[in-house]
Amino acid sequence: MLGFPFRYTAPMCGRYRLSRSILAEHFDVEPDDDWVPRHNIAPTQNIPVIRQHPEQPKRFGSRTRWGLIPFWAQDASIGFKMINARAETVATKPAFREVIRKRHCLVPADGFYEWKREGKTKQPFHFGMRDDSLFAFAGIWDRWKNPLGEVIETCSVLTTTPNVLLADVHDRMSDT
Repeated sequence: MLGFPFRYTAPMCGRYRLSRSILAEHFDVEPDDDWVPRHNIAPTQNIPVIRQHPEQPKRFGSRTRWGLIPFWAQDASIGFKMINARAETVATKPAFREVIRKRHCLVPADGFYEWKREGKTKQPFHFGMRDDSLFAFAGIWDRWKNPLGEVIETCSVLTTTPNVLLADVHDRMSDT
């Protein structure tokens, strides 16, 4: 396991873990007693996110589906392609340009997985903080209404070019 010398930057791809349930204390939010620690969180699953209250100086936790579905989308399948958003283009892409202006969130984690391709095989790597503490991915979120009229909140993680700790394993990392 490799560690990072800083708290809120971490590489990101398609799997991560949140194996602790101390989100309330770490991020100063109301407790969410329903969270069950998980070691293999995958796209399209419901995940905890931390948001800033729009009118008060406090944070709150909520659940969103990982894989952003823009409010204008016709069906939910677009979310499978939008688990991550490139920081370099997020302000210009139709799916993200509205939400990047006003709907930010933190996606708490305590580790994530990347796979390094070597020929026909892929070697998995686990990354986390040196002290095994929590950190957060920078994220964006949106609300989508399905054909039945139900509102579904979804999110994406912002990514950028990797730092030296990840460059040999993967070509993207989360942006903070």
